[in-house]
Amino acid sequence: MGVIVVAVGLARVAAIHDIGREQSLDNLHSAKPTVSGCASRPSACGYPDESNTGVVAGKALLAVPGQVTSGAGWHWDSRGWVSIDGAGAVFDGYSVNANIDVVANNVTVRNVRMVQGGEGFGISLRHTSGVTIENCEITAPDAAANRLVVGIKDIYGDATGTRVLANDISRTSTGIQVQSGLVEDNYIHDLGMTGGDHVNGTTANGGNTPQLTLHHNTVFNSYSQTDAISLFQDFGPQANRTIDNNLLAGGGYTIYAGANTGKEATATNIHVTNNRISRMYYPQGGSYGPVTAYTSTGGNTFTGNIWDDTSTLVSAN
Repeated sequence: MGVIVVAVGLARVAAIHDIGREQSLDNLHSAKPTVSGCASRPSACGYPDESNTGVVAGKALLAVPGQVTSGAGWHWDSRGWVSIDGAGAVFDGYSVNANIDVVANNVTVRNVRMVQGGEGFGISLRHTSGVTIENCEITAPDAAANRLVVGIKDIYGDATGTRVLANDISRTSTGIQVQSGLVEDNYIHDLGMTGGDHVNGTTANGGNTPQLTLHHNTVFNSYSQTDAISLFQDFGPQANRTIDNNLLAGGGYTIYAGANTGKEATATNIHVTNNRISRMYYPQGGSYGPVTAYTSTGGNTFTGNIWDDTSTLVSAN
């Protein structure tokens, strides 16, 4: 598992190095919400929240490794994590308080409840194709010193065909970090922070540009830094991204739209559409504003995005 530590280090170094991303890590705080609009009860507007995400009601869960240590295509590694190494494996109905490491294709991880903290990941993907992660609950013992770094992470940024659906993720400094695929109907909330963490709801770091669609998620970041949804160019261009019909709040800027300062020409085919931005934490959505790093060149669009409390249009400028 040594590679995991290296991967975390690279991501955090890249985040801190990008001065344009966050003005300062000093005096950061988590705001108390003042809620109206859909953010007051997302499911009443059809958005994800605790009532319609996570492990399905009534699902019985077996504890790993306490009650079971292996199944078709997976096993408990004695070093302290679950390894899913069988193509087509279905890992469904377990309680696991350790990393789930997926190294095979066409795997399904479903109805898993996880509580773990520290510098690792909830579910990690390594050179995978066709992985589906759905109806899981990923959290940590608390949102401070014992937060989890990343809930779901594509370790090398090369996974294809990933589907992340209807998960409930909390107490992580980053909820989901993938470079392509479909992220839909997830509830990301009550994020965690310790030390020099950057706090991201969902983030993609660039360089690998198959289609990434972030659709119909609820992402709330009460902290005054980083984002609810972000596209960064840490490792290369951002292209072929759709951020559509999400309910979002908080962060430094609520949305980072991929056009890092000086790299506007390599942000292309990015569509930010029909999102609702709540002012539940900050009067401008995020502590600095609703959106940054957007350019109208390169076939990009910013349309139909509205304030959650008034339904008036949000400007990209």
